[in-house]
Amino acid sequence: MLTINKTKNLTNKHWSLLLLADPSKKMVEMYIHKSKIYEVLEDNSLMGIIVLFEISKEEVEIKNIAIESSFQGRGFGKKLINFGIKEAKILGYSKIFICTGNSSTLQLALYKKCGFQISNIFKDFFIKNYKDEIWENGIQCKDLIKLEQVL
Repeated sequence: MLTINKTKNLTNKHWSLLLLADPSKKMVEMYIHKSKIYEVLEDNSLMGIIVLFEISKEEVEIKNIAIESSFQGRGFGKKLINFGIKEAKILGYSKIFICTGNSSTLQLALYKKCGFQISNIFKDFFIKNYKDEIWENGIQCKDLIKLEQVL
């Protein structure tokens, strides 16, 4: 059974999921303590995480979202994004954002299927802000793609 709970106690397992979505612990530490963190459990086993970060009283960002690799491709990511959208509405936000890299083709398609639209592209963001090169799907991750949805 799938359950989603708010959490503040981050274990090593939580951190492994956070770093699956963002390989820079330094970048994650910049927002994690100012965020609402939700863990996803399947039969009491941690299998996913979503982090909501308030930008303003009207806007929130899904700052981090990850599903353990053995659970990927089974619709849990979409359920988690839809949970984030629903939770943002409950919390009173009028707009939600999510960002990804230009090389994250599957994530980009998923976010668009969930109703997000591209609102901005930050050229060379990952080159300027990450020490190590990031490669996915045979593509170097250079640009940050920001997507938004009006709630």
